[in-house]
Amino acid sequence: MARCTAPVYGHRTASGREDCPACGGGYRGYSSYGSYSSPSYSSWGSSGGVRSSGAGTGSTPRWSRAGSSLVYTPAEVRALTPIRESVEKRATLDLRDVFLCHAWDDRQGPAKELHDLLESLGVKVWFSEKDVGLGVPLLRAIDKGLANSRIGIVLVTPALLRRLPTEGIADKELSALLAGERLVPVVHGTTYEALREVSPLLASRSGLSTAEGPMADVAAKLAELVAL
Repeated sequence: MARCTAPVYGHRTASGREDCPACGGGYRGYSSYGSYSSPSYSSWGSSGGVRSSGAGTGSTPRWSRAGSSLVYTPAEVRALTPIRESVEKRATLDLRDVFLCHAWDDRQGPAKELHDLLESLGVKVWFSEKDVGLGVPLLRAIDKGLANSRIGIVLVTPALLRRLPTEGIADKELSALLAGERLVPVVHGTTYEALREVSPLLASRSGLSTAEGPMADVAAKLAELVAL
């Protein structure tokens, strides 16, 4: 009988799950160490949750745009579906699409890259570099930004992993975002295994990773996720 590789390699990225000889093709969560398996998602196709891509390697979520060339792993669709449901529930509210939580050190690097890619796709992004004016209390501005955004993105980088233990502003943003089904971690330049050492709670949330594709593909998937 094939043995689960989760205790050694982890299952926090789609590739980690797909490569596991025991669990490949479907994430079973922490309970994969025993005999429990999560409920089947094969019925989603009939209820509007997931459509088969026909290629055998990915799935197409129901919110994907017609003609989209993006390929999602089944794990990504499962992780993003509750976020999409939250977006749809707040569809009538006048909100920003995305609140971008990032480490201060990333503000001119990967955070700006992701911000620029999202805005080029028509996504309205709350980004501290442009949304906090001179003389405006930063924490109050962040509080308003979180309250007035459909979802939150946490850009998980080596810089964020260094900052979180200091309990700075990024840690406060993260605490607020973890309170509901509105959080998408985007792992860039690091791994879920490294994140688990710093924030097990955040690491328990599946999301997107640039290890699976370039930042442009991550931005395109986020743009589809919040499109109404």
